[in-house]
Amino acid sequence: MVRLRLDLAYDGTDFSGWARQPGLRTVQGEIEQALGRILRLGEPALLTVAGRTDAGVHARGQVAHVDVPDEALGELDGNRGPLGVDERLSALVRRLGGVLPPDVRVKRVSVAPGGFDARFSAVFRRYAYRVSDVEGGVDPLRRREVVWHNRPLDLRALNTAAAGLLGEHDFAAFCKKRDGATTIRELQRLDWAREPDGVLVAAVVADAFCHSMVRALVGSLLAVGDGRRPREWPGEVLAGGVRDSGVHVAPAHGLCLEEVGYPAEEELAARAERTRRVRTL
Repeated sequence: MVRLRLDLAYDGTDFSGWARQPGLRTVQGEIEQALGRILRLGEPALLTVAGRTDAGVHARGQVAHVDVPDEALGELDGNRGPLGVDERLSALVRRLGGVLPPDVRVKRVSVAPGGFDARFSAVFRRYAYRVSDVEGGVDPLRRREVVWHNRPLDLRALNTAAAGLLGEHDFAAFCKKRDGATTIRELQRLDWAREPDGVLVAAVVADAFCHSMVRALVGSLLAVGDGRRPREWPGEVLAGGVRDSGVHVAPAHGLCLEEVGYPAEEELAARAERTRRVRTL
């Protein structure tokens, strides 16, 4: 078997999230089906992803891996004879481009180094959340990636409140609980900037995220930014450790997975082993 790393991008608007679900259109389902068809696999390809995204969430820096038989890559050889590994992988990217729908792209395929696991080897995930408070609404050409907030937002208030959430904490107050899963995370970056066109972008980086965490954090900060809540409130919610009915999860379409970071090759296996351990504060 050979492990392949896939670098992906997709518009999440018309997908029921990343994870394969019977009867629903998902990113994982589309890519696995395309790989099976191109490589003529006897069994379905099984993708492991760096971070599962919810319905409507986008990605331009998603990473996944898949294990396929060595001989399956031979299906990519050209009419003029056997190709080298790099040529085969380039051919796979081209063929995926012809088979996949236009709202999902495989940008690159490479042979993964030893110890690589798209999910457990990652050291950080970087998301961006885009919101506009411009009077009259969002530029219609960006309506699928920018959320309209119909109250003016104070950039300084957003950043002051965000600073109180940084560090390693139990983010149970901002996560949907899952049995057996820890909600302890290290929030490495959370800050806002206003772009020249007026769109506000939150940069959110953590070693990992639990379910709905980014959108819940953004929802709490928007309530501060428009003056409905004091700047200390998100930090108080975090300290409370339970879901607060005042925290509204921000809409999915403003969120995009921008980047997944990995350590040096010689550290991949050790990082995956550490990540698999259940963490405590």
